[in-house]
Amino acid sequence: MWKRLVYFCVSAIFTCVNLYGQSSWMEWEEQIGEEEGMASWRERYEELSELAEHPWNVNTVTKEELEQLPFLSDKMIENILYYVYKHGPLVSMNELWGVEGMDRQTRVFLEDFLYVEEPVHKERFSWRNLWKNNKQELWIRTDVPLNKKAGYAGIPLGQEDKLASKRYYGDPFYVNLRYRFQYRDHVYVSFAAEKDAGEPFFRRYNRKGFDFYSASLQLKDFGHLHTLVAGNYKASFGYGLVMNMGFGLGKATSFSALSRAGQGLSKYTSMNEANYLQGVGMSWKWNKRWIWTGFFSFRPQDATTDNKCITTLKTDGYHRLKKDMEKKNTALNALAGSNLTYDGKYFEGGLTVVYNVFNKMLNPAERLYNRYYPRGKYFYNVGVNYKWYKGKFVFSGETAVDKQGKVATLNQLTYSPTVNTSWIVINRYYDKKYQSLYGNGFRENSRLQNEAGIFIGLETSLLRNIKLLCYGDFFYFPWYRYLVDKQKTTGMEGVVQLSYSPLNSLDMWIKYSYKNKAKNYKVSDEEKYVLPNIRQRFHYQLTYSPVKYIRWKTVMEYVRSSVFRQEVSNGLAVGSNLKLEIPRWALRAFVSGTWFRTEDYASRVYMYEQGLLYAFSMGALYGRGERLAVGLDYNWKKRVFFQMKWGWTHYRDRNLISSGAEEILGNQKYDLQFQVRLKW
Repeated sequence: MWKRLVYFCVSAIFTCVNLYGQSSWMEWEEQIGEEEGMASWRERYEELSELAEHPWNVNTVTKEELEQLPFLSDKMIENILYYVYKHGPLVSMNELWGVEGMDRQTRVFLEDFLYVEEPVHKERFSWRNLWKNNKQELWIRTDVPLNKKAGYAGIPLGQEDKLASKRYYGDPFYVNLRYRFQYRDHVYVSFAAEKDAGEPFFRRYNRKGFDFYSASLQLKDFGHLHTLVAGNYKASFGYGLVMNMGFGLGKATSFSALSRAGQGLSKYTSMNEANYLQGVGMSWKWNKRWIWTGFFSFRPQDATTDNKCITTLKTDGYHRLKKDMEKKNTALNALAGSNLTYDGKYFEGGLTVVYNVFNKMLNPAERLYNRYYPRGKYFYNVGVNYKWYKGKFVFSGETAVDKQGKVATLNQLTYSPTVNTSWIVINRYYDKKYQSLYGNGFRENSRLQNEAGIFIGLETSLLRNIKLLCYGDFFYFPWYRYLVDKQKTTGMEGVVQLSYSPLNSLDMWIKYSYKNKAKNYKVSDEEKYVLPNIRQRFHYQLTYSPVKYIRWKTVMEYVRSSVFRQEVSNGLAVGSNLKLEIPRWALRAFVSGTWFRTEDYASRVYMYEQGLLYAFSMGALYGRGERLAVGLDYNWKKRVFFQMKWGWTHYRDRNLISSGAEEILGNQKYDLQFQVRLKW
């Protein structure tokens, strides 16, 4: 009976108005839809979520703060600041419609990051004000297991030697604890602790409790002291060829952030257990134009070691199995770096130097594809970034060298005839032997090496309510790659996306993407070819809000994956999502459902699903089945915030879900999450 009720609810979602519970900017994130770079998108989601939770006053917001919003172009930031300077202080967010070039999508997104308030005279820093006017938050999240996975099963007598290495050491609960202290924009202190499902908690190989602890201190704008960070922190400079631990500068759904340099030093709040520095860093500002930065880091890293050499660096952060514990903190990395930045009216530039050393030799087991991966004990990189404004043109880029003198260079030219129209051309060349352990720039390859390419794109608002984005990226790989046993392969990616917003209550967009990359294709044990692997994706989305507190969204996505003249795989997913908000009771609820049919994993579909605060949720759906999720948010006097989410995935083509230690017996998977946040 209950199954019929669930099926009825899913069907009703597809035929009736639905509830949608998320902020507007998250729709911009939903346009990802690919597995590549998913880890960096999770970090982007966490950081944008934090910015949305702590918005800025539009009457006092700064250029540096607005540059953290990747959907804003440099010209739009300049226009917003000029408008506030000329007409401020603003008394309503609706006044932003007067900003030159403001389109509806940008205006809606800004609702989540800006608010209107009378400018407040900045009080001088004192310990009394620090303790009197601070804001503090404490929240805890837990994921409750509702399915028993193979990794938690008991070990039969006599099978200890065979199965012990395949069983998790800990319980199946996920726990995340966070604390935040903030005084205006000057002082920020955070603490976080995390235990992944399967990791021991105050027992066995983890007597210290949580598996991962993170603490961060940040001081900003104390006279000439621009930034001081201590504990866990991030560093991003230039266009990522030497050092970038911030937002990925990859192909996005807007070109706005592609010509924006890194933000320097910043606090670290993510739960990613690999992408951070640990130590201290400081930025010193003088003459309003120059900023000097120095930073140092020393931290242990997970790695596979062999004969005092590091063969692989482990970055997933899991310590659940015996093999995970054997790799925990087996390598040490020390890093020192410096940056000098000039921020002028018509020219911006910077020089970055980074040196890092391991306590053991980095020496991966050699294969054709990894012959030029980083090897050795110490590494250093030097990079120069530049940005020049000339009328409607912007020329920017970065050129870097490593310890062997190998070069990586990225250069781009942007032409903006109007504030709502941008043409962009990006040319990059990364030598196949270039090595940068902390580089993360614009690229197609998985690493910042062995690539050349040219990217041409157009982003424009045809009318006030219609926005067009399209680009073509043509790339070339001179050396072998993982799963590509051939030199000198080429590929291309093309995207056309059209957004239409005729009313404040109605949004729709349609996107077609095409990607062609070479990949190994195995006919038999003796026959293997390198053939074009083509993935096409068609996505349509409609969002409608008939009244202020009800919002409905429906999504349809079709994927076609094919190997040149060999085989074709098709996938289709249809979903709906609905949110109801009741301000009188401080209550919000949402329900979402997805129906999917794919022929195999090659035609998998990625669908965004609303999750808890700071919990990015975009999973791969493949096979045949349905997905249902229900959530509830309750905010008591803006002091106590409670969130709950329940999800259910039903497969019609299997009796086993996943594999190995994650294997679930049956064709249904459940998930339950809770989060409580206190503010004072």
